Amino acid sequence: MADGKEKSIDKATLELIEKAEREGISTVFSRADDMKPCPIGVEESCCKVCSMGPCRMPRSKKGEGARRVGVCGATVDTVVARNFARKVAAGSASHSDHAREVVLTFLKTARGESQDFSIKDEIKLLEVALDFGINIEKRDTKDIAIELGEKALYEFGKQSGELVYTKKAPLRRQEIWRKFGVLPRGIDREIVEVMHRTHMGVDQDYRHILQQAARAALADGWGGSMISTELQDIMFGTPVPVLGSINLGVLKEDHVNVVVHGHEPLLPEMLVAASRDSGIRELTDRAGAKGVNLAGMCCSANEILMRHGIPCAGNFLQQELALVTGAVELMTVDVQCQMQGLASVAECFHTKLITTSDRAMIEGAEHIEFHPEQGLDIAKRILTMAIENYPNRRHSVYIPAQSQDMVAGFSHETITYLLGGLFRASYRPLNENIANGRIRGVAGVVGCNNVRTQHDAAHLAMIKELIRNDVLVLTTGCSAMACGKAGLLTPEAAHFHAGGGLTEVCEAIGIPPVLHLGSCVDNSRILIAATAMVKEGGLGDDLSDLPAAGAAPEWMSEKAIAIGQYFVTSGIFTVFGTTWPTTGSENVTEHLFHEYEDMYKGMWAFEQDPIQAAGLMIAHIDKKRKALGIDKGRERVLFDMAMRRAME
Repeated sequence: MADGKEKSIDKATLELIEKAEREGISTVFSRADDMKPCPIGVEESCCKVCSMGPCRMPRSKKGEGARRVGVCGATVDTVVARNFARKVAAGSASHSDHAREVVLTFLKTARGESQDFSIKDEIKLLEVALDFGINIEKRDTKDIAIELGEKALYEFGKQSGELVYTKKAPLRRQEIWRKFGVLPRGIDREIVEVMHRTHMGVDQDYRHILQQAARAALADGWGGSMISTELQDIMFGTPVPVLGSINLGVLKEDHVNVVVHGHEPLLPEMLVAASRDSGIRELTDRAGAKGVNLAGMCCSANEILMRHGIPCAGNFLQQELALVTGAVELMTVDVQCQMQGLASVAECFHTKLITTSDRAMIEGAEHIEFHPEQGLDIAKRILTMAIENYPNRRHSVYIPAQSQDMVAGFSHETITYLLGGLFRASYRPLNENIANGRIRGVAGVVGCNNVRTQHDAAHLAMIKELIRNDVLVLTTGCSAMACGKAGLLTPEAAHFHAGGGLTEVCEAIGIPPVLHLGSCVDNSRILIAATAMVKEGGLGDDLSDLPAAGAAPEWMSEKAIAIGQYFVTSGIFTVFGTTWPTTGSENVTEHLFHEYEDMYKGMWAFEQDPIQAAGLMIAHIDKKRKALGIDKGRERVLFDMAMRRAME
């Protein structure tokens, strides 16, 4: 890296980067050294939406007063807003297309058309059915599930009205969305409209463009992502805290190693089931291996970790390094965050790279398309290929020693149970401990890794600073995996890293100071948890009243922009690190960073230094505490009977 830092703060990652360099294997780290980012592209002041360009509009050396326009006359404000909105559209499309696949599989499962999928959480099925206005009285589970699947699928193609799940938001939040015309009508419609508005010669008012970006993002957070999370819980089981392990050291030299990489948990669920099949065990024995070792990568890892305790090999920037160990017989990939460089790394070893989605192929990889109708059979076929490949290891195997225990699998349902038990499940204890100051506030720290910054470093620096200042952290995706590798996802971490008040609460409940809530689509769990805090009372009547903030300190994906946009539009202060995609326009940046607070009561911020970013989040939390009147300690009073009667 340019500043002389190591490429990662993770020892296992550094060991395998060094191995790849010695053996002349290209990885994301070496490619980043060879290719510097485009300075015009970084600030998004380049327009490519028609063939009269590309029109480059960098900041003028003659001064900011110089008017910057493209060939068609589009201002830099319009261009930057278009580029930002298109990122939101792409990110929202990726999560929502994931959700569509989940809904289609759910429908096939309800109709008895899938193989080995089932309804595992019938209680949640009934709860979600009620959210969709479905009558559940004296009805068969199958009929309820079919109607739910059909209504969920309808959310994608709706042309008018409001998405069902937006009604779960606090009433005041819904009023704000209606006031500014950003309540999403249908998931697909909002994404299509972003693409239409940002076509050459259509919408040319940056505020109006960003209004549609907000609506598309809400269609992700309160639409596609929330639908995906809820239906996955119904099919695969709502997560509960589970002990797992993480880092490249989870690979095993004497086992058949299969790395499950991607974001849709459909095939991974079947691979877990197939790995326990007696026929697969017999094949493994004949191959001379001690068993099949499944290991997850990226968000597929989070999904099978929190439901089955399957170990996690690593996060985004470790995907190629898993193959560099020489110990991986096969890697499956479906959609999102797969590097095409995997194919060239796999060629250096015996590893088979298998693409499994009809929407994503990689040149040089073998394609075995997954269909839920033959789900278990396809999973067995893939594991058989891996087992047969076990004797073909061509190189000496090097597996780093590093692995770390962690507790994952917190959900809205789990949190309420831990706080109140089976019969008094409630967010009341959390709200009370925020009000009394033991917990300063809550932060959602999520998002990717980015090779342009030190791997995992910003996540950990920010999160340690937050919990040291008594801020409870909720985390998902690659950020959650960074925390796992650093030992922050164990209850003991509170004693070593958290402030006194947060430690007291964590030790009383038995939870870590950082709660693993799942994969990228599971950021919707954070929305639900925040909404539950509002509805519990005592912390205002809207999400924007909460002492809460969000962050993605190492973001790189368009999905992260979509996630941030729906959090901001939901009223949450959100700070991003690494780089920011509107710096080419002062007006667009001002709109997102300041005018949004007047409109949506939430706003964006950008800060590359993770400690200073954490400081911004803490300052925002303190501002909200002051507005709620809970910024000062209160004397504890022992109530007598007369005082109790007066309360009633």
